[in-house]
Amino acid sequence: MIAAFIHRAIMQGIPLLFGATGEIVTEKSGNLNLGIPGVMYVGGISGVIGAFLYENSLADKSQANGFLAIMIPMLCCLLGSLIMGLIYSFLTTTLRANQNVTGLAITTFGVGLGNFFGGSLIKIVGADVPSITLSVTSKFFSASLPFASNLGWFGEIFLSYGFLAYLAIIIAIVTSLYLKKTRSGLNLRAVGENPATADAAGINVTRYKYVSTCVGSMIAGLGGLYYVMDYANGIWSNNAFGDRGWLAIALVIFTVWKPNFAIIGSILFGGLYIVHNYLNQFFPFIPVDMSTQELIKMAPYVITVLVLIINSMRKKRESQPPEALGLSYFREDR
Repeated sequence: MIAAFIHRAIMQGIPLLFGATGEIVTEKSGNLNLGIPGVMYVGGISGVIGAFLYENSLADKSQANGFLAIMIPMLCCLLGSLIMGLIYSFLTTTLRANQNVTGLAITTFGVGLGNFFGGSLIKIVGADVPSITLSVTSKFFSASLPFASNLGWFGEIFLSYGFLAYLAIIIAIVTSLYLKKTRSGLNLRAVGENPATADAAGINVTRYKYVSTCVGSMIAGLGGLYYVMDYANGIWSNNAFGDRGWLAIALVIFTVWKPNFAIIGSILFGGLYIVHNYLNQFFPFIPVDMSTQELIKMAPYVITVLVLIINSMRKKRESQPPEALGLSYFREDR
């Protein structure tokens, strides 16, 4: 039972890890993208559109090509997420619009766009229920190592996931090394801390903000693709994504802007997100009602607030957000 809980917690946490890693990359440039929930939603629906078009192009679905079944949805997901990142970058970096307002607008726009196309696909297939199932492509995304089931709890906890789960961990580790060990990563952090000084040192502030925001959006978009194609077994239904995008933003604060910490943090948040379903199994002697479950669902946000308070009291620079986070850069003021 414990192995099953950890397994579900990790699967629940992978979309949060994608979203948090993408947001950390974005925020290191000084851009506060509160549109991550919308970006993840668009990434998910873009992948669904790609998978839908591929499946409907097959005369015999049993002859589906695994490479195309994976690459087409992934490319569609990355393209949709990239467009969202470009929109945000153009508004906040080029036009210098307020980042908070822009981010919230991106979230509203992304969710509305996803629901529009999702509803359109549901009408096209004429489904009896308000959802669409893409089982042919989903089986390639959710395929795990064939021998994992023979290794007991070890295989269930560590080896029974689709490739996107391992890709999320790899991206988080590579991002952490990039920010700490490379010159380009140092330049990116300098842009987020003090863009005027970085500009004076010859660093192209606009380029770093554009690239980091777009790359961060593409990483976050993969979280939406993972949720639909792996966690939900290829089933898309409008508004089923829940508050995972906001949890990803909360995870950024919880992990003090460190992608490697986000790996453990995502598993913790994933466990807290579903632990209410296991309370009767873990603690059968404690009565659990609906109100108790709703209170437990608040745990990730409560923990994030506590971490934010503690970090503010400690005032350690390495635990603080980038100095210029959320502020537009006006070069003429330099």
